[in-house]
Amino acid sequence: MQYLHRAFCAACGTGGPREARASGRGRVYATSLVCRAATPETRVHVPYNILLVDCAEGFRMMAHGDNGLAIGDAVTASFKPFAGKLVPYFTKEA
Repeated sequence: MQYLHRAFCAACGTGGPREARASGRGRVYATSLVCRAATPETRVHVPYNILLVDCAEGFRMMAHGDNGLAIGDAVTASFKPFAGKLVPYFTKEA
């Protein structure tokens, strides 16, 4: 299982891996609150939270998320604009 589309398997090099849609559910593995803008485009978003999320399908991904999230929180993905791009964004499961 790999995150980010590739024409080959990153582990073994086999071509044509099948694609599957993730559920969008996971659990916060790590969190980091960014308080200093890296670029002028991100300045308007400070402070913003960057997460590592263990997704239900078994892969780990980095994404943005609500500032109040903590390690172990169950989360659900959506997409939100950030610095002119659409990025994965996690919120706490209700």
